Amino acid sequence: MNILERIIELFQAKTNKLLDALEDPNASLDLSYEKMLTGLQETKRHLADVVTEQVALDRQMKLVQDDIITAEDNARLALQAGREDLARAALLEKQAAGTKMVSLKTAYDAVKTQVDHLIESQKHLETRIDQFRSQKEVLKSQYSAAKAQVQVNESLTGIGGELSGVGEMIQRAKDKTEHMLSKAEAVEALTQAGVLTDPFDPRSKNEREMETLRSYAGVDMELERLKLEMAGGRCVEQQSTSLPNQTIQLASDAGIPKTISASTALK
Repeated sequence: MNILERIIELFQAKTNKLLDALEDPNASLDLSYEKMLTGLQETKRHLADVVTEQVALDRQMKLVQDDIITAEDNARLALQAGREDLARAALLEKQAAGTKMVSLKTAYDAVKTQVDHLIESQKHLETRIDQFRSQKEVLKSQYSAAKAQVQVNESLTGIGGELSGVGEMIQRAKDKTEHMLSKAEAVEALTQAGVLTDPFDPRSKNEREMETLRSYAGVDMELERLKLEMAGGRCVEQQSTSLPNQTIQLASDAGIPKTISASTALK
C-alpha cells in the first residue's frame, strides 16, 4: 500500500467519523419524510398531466366521431342528388376519419391505463407516507428518550463532558486535605518538641514547661483550698444545728418546757 492509498483511507475514515458525529437521526427521518411528500407531489403532477392528455384525446375522438357522422350524411345527400362522385369523396373522408378514430382510441386506451396506474401508485404512496409518518414519530421519541438516558448516565458516571473531571477533582481535594492535616500535626509536634518556636513567644522550651507546671500547681492548690473551705463550712453548720438540740434535751431532763428552753437556747 503506497502513501497515497493510506492518505485516502485515512481521509475516508476521518470523514465517516465526522459524518457519524454530525448525523442526526431525527433530521434524517424528517428529510426522508419530506422526500416522500415531494415524490407524492410529483406523482400528482404527472397524474394531472396524463389526465389532461386523456381529456384532450377524448375531445378529439368526439370531434372525429362528428366528422364520421357528417361524412356519412353528405354521402347520402350526394347519392340522393345523383352525385356519385361527391358521395365517393364523402365516403373517403369518412374512411380517413375512421382511421384517425382508431389511432385516437389506441392512444386513449394507453393513456387511460397510465392514469389508472398513476392513481394506484398515488394511493399506495399515500398509504406508505401515513405509515412512515407514524413510525417516524415513534422512532424520534425513542431516539430522544435514548439520547437523554445516555446523557444522564454519562453525567452520573462522569463520562460526559460536564462531570468528567469531578471524580478527579474530589480526589485531589482529599489528597490536599490529608496533606494539610499531616503538615499541621507535624508542625504541632515539632513545636511541642521545641524544634520549632513561636516567634511571638520568646520563652525557651524549659521555661514553657515550668510555666505549665506552675499553672497546674496553682490550680491544684486552689482546688484544695476550696475543698477545705467547703469542709469547714459543713462542720460549723453541723455544730450550730446540734447545739439547740442538746440544750432542749438538757432542759427536758430538768423539767423545763421545750418552748422556753428552745427560745432560751436560741438566744
